Amino acid sequence: MILPINIYSDEVLRATARPLKGVDSNIRSLVASMLESMRNASGIGLAAPQIGCSIRLLVIDLSCMEKYADEKPVVVINPHILAVKGYNAMEEGCLSLPGILGDVVRPSSITLKYRDEHFEERTGDFSGMMARVLQHEIDHLDGKLFIDRMQKRDRRKIDKELQSLANGNVEADYPLVLAGITQKVCHA
Repeated sequence: MILPINIYSDEVLRATARPLKGVDSNIRSLVASMLESMRNASGIGLAAPQIGCSIRLLVIDLSCMEKYADEKPVVVINPHILAVKGYNAMEEGCLSLPGILGDVVRPSSITLKYRDEHFEERTGDFSGMMARVLQHEIDHLDGKLFIDRMQKRDRRKIDKELQSLANGNVEADYPLVLAGITQKVCHA
């Protein structure tokens, strides 16, 4: 089921998500809906808070990118970054901030401890685009947006666009939750 994406002004995007204690049929259904919603919006990552569910769950699918065509979708539960290495800047966007882009400096590689879709504990080293998308989505679980990591002078350049989003002046090719409208999709 395609779920609408919460946008910039929604409080759920600024809250710290709570850890999951396990995976059941509701979570499996939520993961499937998140993947479908992300793909429908032409995204490569989606965190549960972006669809109004404040739990530490995210999905990533880079297979739409030529370099990652053989990569399988990844489900990450309760992630914790153990180590970082190197830094690089890259332009980022976000399904919760349609039309807004900005340069963000992030570690170029990370070591991550997390649970997979079967709730099995994993530790992995990630670099390149996967490391960047993981960090971007983990930020959502911590109530942060990529714009919070932008240089102040660059952030000021998009203030009018952010205010426009906050006022509900937004267009996207995918369903959105506009300010003041709540949705209940999380049964966790």
